[in-house]
Amino acid sequence: MNEKYIPLYRKYRPQTLEEVVGQEHIKKALTNAIELNKISHAYLFTGPRGTGKTSTARIFAKSLNCKEGPTIHPCGKCENCIDITNSTPMDVIEIDAASNRKVEDAQNILEKVMYAPVNSRYKIYIIDEVHMLSTTAFNALLKTLEEPPKNVIFILATTEVHKVLDTIKSRCQRYDFKRITTSDIAAHLRMISDKEGINITDDALMTIAKNSAGGMRDSIALLDQLSVLDGADAITTEDINNLLGRLSFDVLKELTDAIIDSAPNNGITILEKIYNSGNEPVQILTNHLDYLKNLLIVKTCKKDIVLELTQLNDVQLNALLSQAEKLDTHQIVFLIDKCSEYIKELKTTNNPRLWLEVAVIDMANLAENTSLLELQNRISRLEGGAIEPQPRQYHSVTAPVLKPEHIAQQTAQKSEPQTSSANEIATPPEKVEHHKTPPAQEDFSPIPVSKHTSTNDISVLWGQLLDNIQNVPTRALLKQWANPIEISPDGVTLTLKSEVLLKQFVEGAKKQTLQNAVDTMFNQQNTHVVVRLPQASDVKVEAAPPKSNPVPQPVKKTEEVTEEEVETAKNEIKEVKLKSKNNVDSLLYSDTVNMVMELFDGKIIE
Repeated sequence: MNEKYIPLYRKYRPQTLEEVVGQEHIKKALTNAIELNKISHAYLFTGPRGTGKTSTARIFAKSLNCKEGPTIHPCGKCENCIDITNSTPMDVIEIDAASNRKVEDAQNILEKVMYAPVNSRYKIYIIDEVHMLSTTAFNALLKTLEEPPKNVIFILATTEVHKVLDTIKSRCQRYDFKRITTSDIAAHLRMISDKEGINITDDALMTIAKNSAGGMRDSIALLDQLSVLDGADAITTEDINNLLGRLSFDVLKELTDAIIDSAPNNGITILEKIYNSGNEPVQILTNHLDYLKNLLIVKTCKKDIVLELTQLNDVQLNALLSQAEKLDTHQIVFLIDKCSEYIKELKTTNNPRLWLEVAVIDMANLAENTSLLELQNRISRLEGGAIEPQPRQYHSVTAPVLKPEHIAQQTAQKSEPQTSSANEIATPPEKVEHHKTPPAQEDFSPIPVSKHTSTNDISVLWGQLLDNIQNVPTRALLKQWANPIEISPDGVTLTLKSEVLLKQFVEGAKKQTLQNAVDTMFNQQNTHVVVRLPQASDVKVEAAPPKSNPVPQPVKKTEEVTEEEVETAKNEIKEVKLKSKNNVDSLLYSDTVNMVMELFDGKIIE
């Protein structure tokens, strides 16, 4: 009863290299160094906490100073081995650099370095958290580290090697300790549980291993804490979640279902139960972020590696699969971004509960937020001058539906310098590269072939020509400002009453668009097209819809326009009219105005 209790992480501290979990590359290197008698004067052990840096340093010191050594199998019974195990050695000095970081402490070490070992083969200095030493203390150790006295070895350990001076690192043999794998930690915990008689499930041990971030010491300490809960029933994952303040998988699934179903009311109700259970807001969102990460893995990764990455059981994986089927990958990424943003906000706010509720409501509006995000991206592309792929139109004259890469190619062709006269848009035949039909692909719609129109009504032909122009702003400009003089397979003549607009169709970016529309309409190449200023003898022609066929035609699909785009167009029109009522050319600069005007079949009244 009076025997002092020894914590498990101290009781099961490794005493030989074979007992060190993981770090196979380091164990092999140190074993070879001992067997080949290639012992360096300085070592640098670096890596995350709880991965065995200090324990390995002690084992290495024990192997070197054992009465039967140097050996990779220290006896553990001689005076030197027992003193190192009990942390009371004469010739193995452990120094905590965090509390001995001054230059005076370094000088104190240098004074004692000159003395020979008392009863050991080597005098070994183990300096833990060496990155905490000041620059002056580092500089004081430099020369001694480079050429220490005979039989003196320095072993430096740190978790932040980037803070160690390069001049120190260059004088040491460096060994990087890696995080211990989850499976190795769980297996070691099972061994300790069996020896200590702790009744705990394998799932609970796996939860402990995942919660330790690759550190063995943290895992054993948590197992030691859970051992007091040992009773008739085995310790489960639920017990661990209650102890750590973590949310269970079922609670996180219920909260995620409310978000996927865009049900903010249900989300707030579930959140209220979680919060009243004593969970901290940051912990709630952190657990939910981890859940969303697993959801993304299930959505995007192959089934054979999902189990390894998530460490979940079959029931939990099936639940994630059913949720992943309801979401697109970009929606899950959107939720992860939102969750991480609100975690940062919670860490700085004075009202964490408020922001926690805002986070759940915001994420629960998933469908609305993701559609709004897509709309914002689309508006950005429009404002940047990108060409939007148009929905397929069903008319007597139809243009091919181009994929984005073909659109980019077409845009590049438009940017090439064109040579033409001031009034003619047509290029001489010998300089024209004939339009080639892209190769057939399984996801590429066949290009409909238009028929030669047989009507002589120029208003009908004008309407058909406008229908063949796929760019909405360009079609709106022609409909508002252009007047047809001649439309036939032999040639097309249009007039424009604005010199600014005329320049765009003669030598600007809209030239090729008009040429393509005319060629498509008459099913031929390089139709002669002339665009000029109006003359007194020109007759005004209004576009008429093409004559309908007896067979019902599909309804023309119009592009959706948001209230924001309409309001922007109204404001632009209003600004131009306020500046100058007679400045008609100023309306030609905005594609947004032209697109909205075309979609609503409107005109600007001068």
